[in-house]
Amino acid sequence: MGTTEGSVLVPGIAAPSTVACLRSLGPRGVGTIVGSESASTPAAVSARCDAFVELPDPGTDIDAYGEALLAVAERPEVRTIIPVREEDVYVLSRNRGAFGAEIATPWPSFETLRRVQDRLELFAAAEDAGVAAPETRSLAEWDDWDRETIVKPRYTVAAPAYLGPEAGRVDVGSTRYRSPGRPPDSEAIVRQRGHVPIVQEYVRDSREYGFFALYDRGEPLATFQHCQHRGYKYAGGPSAYRESTAIPELEAAGLALLDHLEWHGLAMVEFLRNPDTGQFELMEINPRFWSSLPFSVRAGVDFPDLYWRLATGQPIERMPDYDVGIGGHLVRGELSYLHSVATEEYPLVDRPAFATALREVATSVVRERRFDYAVADDPLPFVQDGWNTLRACAGEWLRRYRGTELEAIEPPTAETASGRPTASEPPRPPADRE
Repeated sequence: MGTTEGSVLVPGIAAPSTVACLRSLGPRGVGTIVGSESASTPAAVSARCDAFVELPDPGTDIDAYGEALLAVAERPEVRTIIPVREEDVYVLSRNRGAFGAEIATPWPSFETLRRVQDRLELFAAAEDAGVAAPETRSLAEWDDWDRETIVKPRYTVAAPAYLGPEAGRVDVGSTRYRSPGRPPDSEAIVRQRGHVPIVQEYVRDSREYGFFALYDRGEPLATFQHCQHRGYKYAGGPSAYRESTAIPELEAAGLALLDHLEWHGLAMVEFLRNPDTGQFELMEINPRFWSSLPFSVRAGVDFPDLYWRLATGQPIERMPDYDVGIGGHLVRGELSYLHSVATEEYPLVDRPAFATALREVATSVVRERRFDYAVADDPLPFVQDGWNTLRACAGEWLRRYRGTELEAIEPPTAETASGRPTASEPPRPPADRE
């Protein structure tokens, strides 16, 4: 590849984090390899992508995916791998010894990672660290269904270490709202999800606060904050529009938890602010790069460069500063948000008026012209992302159209003719996919 710095492997996914890594490291002389199960990943067409390698889909065979990553790590020019999704950090951490024989491993041990990817262990750690969190228990232990609650997977990734050998055939599901006074069919939920999920009291605030950090063996090297004003759905989800913040209480909560875990590597700690107490309450830790990474870099904290420096033993002389009070967008996320406002209903969450939502999106786009994919000197990832979105929407429309045709010509079954509901509340978009 003609570089003097060595190369980095970045898994190619739909989120903009992969492209942000390429745009940061490529101009610094670092060779960039994109690995993905799909050649249509936006990062593959980036001007900063030096090479593309095809990898197995971790969603169908996570062990094969880990073996393929290790094969790339064995290349002499590869210095490290950057995790951008839960499956990445799982296989890297689970096989840390094997990877450590080949490349730098700036990610947590599996013992520590498990305390984050197992949400029951995470909230126990938060309690020990003195970090506020909503009341959280296993579905098998929760009995107060007169409160507003959410049901969510216990694990952030369907992996053998958590779910056993059947993990590849298990869909742990997403987060669902539960209206008060409606106890769920717990046996059906466990059967559907393949494990016993958790139940959490609902925090009535759709704004999500992120505390982002890079740690070196228990010591913070860089931190950043943002407040997410809009997600993919009006109920939340991955970030569509966010604003950089500097809130001492948020920083204190994020540092307290990561310090308690003696963290190493990347982390996004997600909080909601309880409107009754004003406290920041823990929702998730994402132990890898987050989808809104381009905004963190634009605001002044170049996490990919800092990660590379940590991996290659280069000094990080001081904690970087960043601009506070600026905003940034993912265009696809904004369109998804507007579609959600126009077409979806979520229990417990007030849906904004479409005219109001449209005006707020348009105003902020004009005022804050920072975009995750759309940049002048590397336009093709934005084009590819748009094309992928159009294809996905067309496919979904076709599936629904065909489903309507089948429904019209097929006689009702005993289940559909019974008059009983066939689905529960619409799912809340998974916050752990930020």
